[in-house]
Order: sequence, then structure tokens, then C-alpha cells
Amino acid sequence: MTQSVGIKDVARAAGVSVGTVSNVINRPDTVASETRARVQSAIDRLGYVRSESARQLRAGRSRIMGLLVLDMGNPFFVDVARGAERAAREAGLGVMVCNSAQNAAEEAEYLSLFAEQRVRGVLLTPADATGRNIETFRRHGIPFVLVDRVAEGTTECSVSVDDVAGGALAVRHLADAGHRSIAYVSGPPGLNQVRDRRTGALNALAEAGLGPDVLRELPTERLDVAAGRDAGARLLGLADRPTAVFCANDLLALGVLQAMYAAGVRVPDDLAIVGYDDIEFAAAAAVPLTSVRQPAVTMGALAAELLLEETEQGEGGQTHEHRRVVLQPELVVRRSSLAAR
Repeated sequence: MTQSVGIKDVARAAGVSVGTVSNVINRPDTVASETRARVQSAIDRLGYVRSESARQLRAGRSRIMGLLVLDMGNPFFVDVARGAERAAREAGLGVMVCNSAQNAAEEAEYLSLFAEQRVRGVLLTPADATGRNIETFRRHGIPFVLVDRVAEGTTECSVSVDDVAGGALAVRHLADAGHRSIAYVSGPPGLNQVRDRRTGALNALAEAGLGPDVLRELPTERLDVAAGRDAGARLLGLADRPTAVFCANDLLALGVLQAMYAAGVRVPDDLAIVGYDDIEFAAAAAVPLTSVRQPAVTMGALAAELLLEETEQGEGGQTHEHRRVVLQPELVVRRSSLAAR
């Protein structure tokens, strides 16, 4: 495990005493500007963050696990948190839940907070498509597990669902029902999940002998109901409106459903809709929503268990073997997609 950067490392890099570094952090006005700039440069270069929990760590190990998700307004991530919290509680730990709101800058701030508090480890669904936030956080030596994301290009553990398979399940269902013009309300294109579900959709079309032009993508900036309503309005404005819609998550699908209902478009007779996640609201919608189910609670619990395993092995001097756990999705068919073509 990578060692975290300490105040002595900063002092050595800046060529000053530990006391001078402490003064720059706590009483910067007592340090000459040139020295202060040199110390701050070393802090930035090494990625040092002050540990507010140092006193606690001297007495024992942190009892807090961090969880950073894309959107706590999405019931899918609430279920992930439930699973993680259950596993952490069984191990005698608490969970600090934070919401990046699909914003890379907010994600960076929360990761810095986790490092400052020296949490036991972090469960993370990345918002930053560039990976820079992860690279910065890795320098602190705090273990983390990626959730709802395959650990591509990294050595860390991950727990995810096969989103390519999930996208294929959704569009295969629509193609089998006779749909030959399908919209994909996709969400932010920078998210791997969005891209993988699109790949699966195109794979299903190819299996059915249909070309990629059958799938018309309608990207959105967010993955919420309001974005779904906006996509629904755009869909209504198309001259050659598709007969079916596959949405990257259930919140988008519920927004599309609302837009269709307000415009008098019948679901599923005029437009079939399939969502993704199978949140609780999917079955309770005015027209019960067909959806690709992700085992969200299981995902959170498994991620927490992998993180606990890594931290315990690291503290015991053992080498941890990172693993990628990929769960399988399931199509749950309801009335929103059942009209005969």
C-alpha cells in the first residue's frame, strides 16, 4: 500500500523544519512570504493534506468508511448506500456518505475531505471521466473500491454490473417486439455506464440483423427526471418519432413517461419505454415501467466487504489481491413495453 504523505515529507522537500511547515498551515502570517511559497509548492506537489483525525488515529484505526456516489437523489444509489452501510455496520464501522452530484469539482473536494479525515477507505462511483481525481487521491495511500464502474486502467478493486449485457437486454426486448426505430435517452456521454449501455443496445440490434441507424441517441446533461422530461419534449418534436425509447436509467424514463402523458401520447401503444436500474418507483409508475434490474444493495455490500478485506490485510502485513466483481443484470418486463407491433 502506498504510504500517505506526512508533514515531515513536506518539510524535507521544502528544506525547512517541521515547525515551519506547521506554521505555514496554521499561522501563515508568521512565515516569510518566500518560505511560505516554497512550503506551499511542496504541499501542492506532494499532495499533502492535513489530517484532522490524527489524534484519533494515534489512539487506533479510523472507524469511518467514505462513500461517494453520483447522485443521492437517485434511489439506485440509496440502495447502494444501504448495502454498504449494512456491511460496514457488521464490521463495527460507520459510513460517511457524500454526493458528487455528477460534478468532477465536487468529487475532488469530497475526496480531499476523505483524505483529510483519514477514513478507513472509500467506496467511489467516479464523476470525473478523465481519472485525474482518482490519480490525485491515490497518492494518499487510502484504499478505495470503485462501485458501479469497472476498474479499467487501474489496479483497485471494483464491483459493477455488466452494462453492455444490460443494454442488450433492453433493446433485444424492444427489437423482438417489432420496434424498428428506437431512441436512446443516454445521459452524460462521459459516463462509462452510459457508453456501455449504448454498446449493448447496438449489439442487440446487430444480433437482430438491424443497423445502428435504428438507434437514435438523445443525450442529456444529467440523469434525473427533469432531464427525462426535456428529452421527452425533444422526442415529441421529431417528425419521424421512434416507436420505442430505451433510457439510461429509470429517472430519465419516468421523465419521458411524464412528458408523453402530458402530451396525450399513449404508453405503450404509441411509444414503448424501457428504463434501467429497476428502482422502487419503476413498478409504482402510472404505467408500470419495464426496466433492467441492477442488484444495487448487493453491489454496495460486496464493495464494502472488498474494502474491509483490503484494509485488514494491509494492516496485517499481507498482500491484498485486487478483484473485479461483475454482476449480471436482469430484465423486468412490465406494461410500459408490452404493446404489440
